[in-house]
Amino acid sequence: MSLGQVLELSGLGWALAAGVMLVLWGIQLRTKDATEVDVAWAANLGALAVLYSVLGSGNPARRVLVAVLVALATWRLALHLYLDRGRKGVEDGRYAALRAKWGAAAPRNFFWFFQAQALLDVVLALPFLLACTSQAELGTLDYAAVSLFAVGVVGESVADRQLARFRRDPANRGRTCRVGLWRTSRHPNYFFQWLLWCAYALFAFAAPWGWIGLGSPLLMLVLILFVTGIPPTEEQALRSRGDDYREYQRTTSAFVPWFPRAAVRAPAR
Repeated sequence: MSLGQVLELSGLGWALAAGVMLVLWGIQLRTKDATEVDVAWAANLGALAVLYSVLGSGNPARRVLVAVLVALATWRLALHLYLDRGRKGVEDGRYAALRAKWGAAAPRNFFWFFQAQALLDVVLALPFLLACTSQAELGTLDYAAVSLFAVGVVGESVADRQLARFRRDPANRGRTCRVGLWRTSRHPNYFFQWLLWCAYALFAFAAPWGWIGLGSPLLMLVLILFVTGIPPTEEQALRSRGDDYREYQRTTSAFVPWFPRAAVRAPAR
């Protein structure tokens, strides 16, 4: 596939993602709730994988494999985000804080924020596009990608279920989840989500410019560690859980699952 065709498909993908975000931005003008942007961000990724699979000229087996696996992971995440945040009818704390900070400029700023999420979808989906343009037969890297994908999707699903089960217990209100995977990482869902992006990059390596697909897991890692992932999530946790979460930060790995550290005890008086 030529560079022109890659750009054409990317443009179609951007139009699709931007259109969805424009509609949701209009809805949040009425509801004053921007939470659905997270759901749409995840759902758009699956839609882009399907779009590139249908219109791509690569090996049909890889195109189908990429479309099915990406749609499975991203639409599962979109459903989880909707059930966990979207259907509550209360704006997610991160966006409520932004709305309060922006004041009268919130409608304009949220427009650009929603469109930035659409552009991010297209950039992150580049491995899907590259994989769907390769005519090479399925090989070792593709099988490694499937294995890594399985670890990522299972780990993320388990982490989400463990947190949801913890939150359903009224006795845990105001407390920090330290069960299962959450005992080894403060954000195991982010870690396993990142493994999925590493798997997508492996699929892209079959394409002539496949190494470019490495940009997606690298960009996702930066976003998780420093921008839209861990920092705002932990700021909200500190506001709502205070010292309990500070102790969790002292004893538990931020990202990569690892053995918890011993709690720091106050000196005897």
